[in-house]
Amino acid sequence: MQSQFLVLITLLATSVVGILPAAENAPPANIDFYKLYDNPEAHIGVRDRRTTRERISAHGYPAEHHHIVAEDGYIVGVFRIPYSHKLQNQNEYRPIVLIQHGLTSCSDAWILNGPNDGLPYLLADAGFDVWLGNGRGNTYSRNHTTRSTEHPYFWRFSWHEIGYYDIAAMIDYALEVNGQGQKSIHYVGHSQGTTVFFTLMSLRPEYNEKIKTAHMFAPIAIMTNMENKLVRKVGPYLGHQNSYSLLFSDQEIVPYNNILLSMFSNLCEPDQMLRPVCENALERLYSGGRVNMSAMPEGMATHPSGCSANQMLHYLQEQQSGHFRQYDHGPKKNLEIYKSEQPPDYPVENISSKLHLWYSDNDNMAAVEDVWALADRLPNRELHRMGDPMWDHGDFALNMEVRKYLNEPVIEIMKKFEEANKEM
Repeated sequence: MQSQFLVLITLLATSVVGILPAAENAPPANIDFYKLYDNPEAHIGVRDRRTTRERISAHGYPAEHHHIVAEDGYIVGVFRIPYSHKLQNQNEYRPIVLIQHGLTSCSDAWILNGPNDGLPYLLADAGFDVWLGNGRGNTYSRNHTTRSTEHPYFWRFSWHEIGYYDIAAMIDYALEVNGQGQKSIHYVGHSQGTTVFFTLMSLRPEYNEKIKTAHMFAPIAIMTNMENKLVRKVGPYLGHQNSYSLLFSDQEIVPYNNILLSMFSNLCEPDQMLRPVCENALERLYSGGRVNMSAMPEGMATHPSGCSANQMLHYLQEQQSGHFRQYDHGPKKNLEIYKSEQPPDYPVENISSKLHLWYSDNDNMAAVEDVWALADRLPNRELHRMGDPMWDHGDFALNMEVRKYLNEPVIEIMKKFEEANKEM
């Protein structure tokens, strides 16, 4: 979604402009000006953006908003569906599931498909305690115990810190708040949500004991064969420590602008008068019936959700180096931090938890060859190749048949694990 953000802005603006000539050319006799200007519904007012909690509650599910303090002082916002209002199972054993979003995304991404297809709703209705994470720096995680978002030090992190600190804090917090004495959870991540998992489990292997099953949608670690054209164009410039990357680092990639975000929210929410403008722009970008077009406008209302430029720089470094390794600060600083001029590779061989790698042939971010190269280094993994040859990176979230081909199989694996390993 992030790669098409600027295109969408242009299309939205074009759509608005396109409305004006039509109004100017309409015969005066067809317009009831008194009704037009006296109708209170015609006056456009800016509403506050709905949070993940409010969006979940709108479908009748119980929803909670939690704030978790990570070890290094960042405060991340996490949402929870503690039980299903359909099952009324609040007093029953509910296995914990943590779901983590991708780059420039947030917890809203998982609920766009609605209760019939969205993974969090399906999990809740299957009897799980569902937690939706947010990495530091996005819409719901813009707080720190001492630092302001206005200071560049706030943005001095990559996805390394999201994995090492944020995901660890989320796991521990969910286990404690659940209150049922559970020792481990299920995990689901998409794209960057997989990278941060690999980071945590390889560097803090004790956390593997807290994982029942882990599901990696479009796993991103090794990036040698990535076909994304933008990444390949900018990689030689920004994928190394030089003056270009230095100017780009330690800042928010898309500066947070509440007015702009509110504008998109007010354009694209289901009950807004200008929703057709948003729908028209999206229809110009997406075709072929693969994407859930009912969900896409709400995606525009919630994305992009913010991130540090260092997260993108770190990915570009991976693509250029061909390694899955820690952030490259340059030879001098690397010597101080890592005791070597090159950053160390993540020891993914330490990941002992059971990993399910869900990948596809048409993914220009997670190439099949790169997924296989990663899988060869993982001691406990199972590969799931999507049968649809056209399945791409975004399909893992918004494909029209994501429930059938991905969500239901994932839930079935979790349920089988629970049946075979009852904790209570």
